[in-house]
Amino acid sequence: MLRLPPFEYHAATSAEEAVSLLARFGPDALPVSGGTDLYANMKQRLFTPKVLVGLRPIADLQFIAYNAVTGLALGALATLTDIADSPVVRKYYPALAQAAALISTPQLRNTGTIGGNICLDTRCNYYNQNLDWRKALNYCMKKDGDICRVAPGSPKCVAVNSSDTAPVLQAFGARVHLTSPTGTRELPIAEFFLDDGMFAWARRHDEIVTKIVIPPPAGDTRSAYRKLRLRNSFDFPILGVAAVVQLDGAGKCVAAKLVLNAVSSRPVEVSEAARALVGSALSPETIGDAADAAFRAGRPLDNTSATIPYRKRMVRVFAQRALEDAARAVPLAD
Repeated sequence: MLRLPPFEYHAATSAEEAVSLLARFGPDALPVSGGTDLYANMKQRLFTPKVLVGLRPIADLQFIAYNAVTGLALGALATLTDIADSPVVRKYYPALAQAAALISTPQLRNTGTIGGNICLDTRCNYYNQNLDWRKALNYCMKKDGDICRVAPGSPKCVAVNSSDTAPVLQAFGARVHLTSPTGTRELPIAEFFLDDGMFAWARRHDEIVTKIVIPPPAGDTRSAYRKLRLRNSFDFPILGVAAVVQLDGAGKCVAAKLVLNAVSSRPVEVSEAARALVGSALSPETIGDAADAAFRAGRPLDNTSATIPYRKRMVRVFAQRALEDAARAVPLAD
């Protein structure tokens, strides 16, 4: 049986108290909300913090609010279940509700939070193993070693982002609010994720995510999320595709974003796919062109389950399915 390493637990009742504790204990401390991923990683000795700062008691961060002017605001401690079931999320941001509903199991969605999901540790076949397994291999760059086992010549870790909500939030143009002892800052979620499996976020050690804000959908905006995994329950994605399109009154696409996940250390926006869509109706031919662009942009490596050729082929298939889902979506009522 894998057991947790020893640690102290300090429950914070406000964001200010949480960041104060993180600053006080320094690199030996980590924040935890639902802990669905962190505690499992601690059992594998991927993390051995001396202190955990509990965020769960912070009631002010457990909200979902929608305003037609400012859009959707998600407190970092809103649970994945609440987001998946929220009427306003399902109405205005259906792809986000879909993504949240596809994460793990009902029990873990009841505990896991949106803030924790976007801060999900990057994953790799050579990293997410128990201590004895990693020791026998002589470790990897991400933990205790000095070489990337997936790409030995790479100067950085190529572990993949496996957050289901991350590509959807990026496709919707979300912004992340971060609080530290010196105040609060805001940045686009595309800048929150970094292209490095070891240093995957722009969040500093003494910062916590407090809020995620998504602008209101413009006009006839439709969205969809498709997830590929070995088992259609519980598993992390080996590919995720988020599609958000805006149509005019004639059914022509006037704006689009297609974002891939689990193919890189951060979500990958396929600008060429958007260019293939904008200015045209969402016909099978246009969607096919956008899916081809996604195929060219998606470059999976040998760091998750399934083979590289299979995952590469599925980039086109799942991009096409996500766009077809969005094209078939029912427009929002006024």
